Amino acid sequence: MVQVGTMVWLSSELMFFGGLFAMYFTLRSTSPELWAENTATLNVPLAFLNTLVLVASSFTAQAGVFAAERLQPHRTGGMFSLKRWGMVEWFILTFIMGAIFVSVQAYEYAVLVSHGVTIDAHAYGSAFYITTGFHALHVTGGLVAFLFIIGRAYLAKRFGHHEATSAIVVSYYWHFVDVVWIALFAIIYFLK
Repeated sequence: MVQVGTMVWLSSELMFFGGLFAMYFTLRSTSPELWAENTATLNVPLAFLNTLVLVASSFTAQAGVFAAERLQPHRTGGMFSLKRWGMVEWFILTFIMGAIFVSVQAYEYAVLVSHGVTIDAHAYGSAFYITTGFHALHVTGGLVAFLFIIGRAYLAKRFGHHEATSAIVVSYYWHFVDVVWIALFAIIYFLK
């Protein structure tokens, strides 16, 4: 039941991001010269590397889910024996990668502000910061959820299907956030 509820909730989130995409395209169509001028200030290679980090975090999250489905919360071997990692280790790695993504995005915001691209400067700034900012908030929410699941694995007397289901649900959310970013990245950084 939790998985179905999560899918319904993610559908509403998809509509929310659909509205943000509509706003972005509407503002862009009314000010094409503003978009041409300001997209030149974007650091595409840095954003591409950051996107690779986020996409890779989806794979580590899924590895954590596989461990949770095996009811293996912790590693059963050495620290560098990845095949023996449990859900906790994979989710900690996912958390680190997600934190790197948000940190790099904050750095990119600081660079853009230094170039005069602010949220209140013009329509481009508003569209850029609102779409990417809401995504960053969703990533941050996912990071909090990973911490919750990791903490729960440490507190559980017996790691069972209930804890595994929670891990799976958090991974659904994380994969959703990744897919939304891929669309945002393609639209903001490549669509001319």
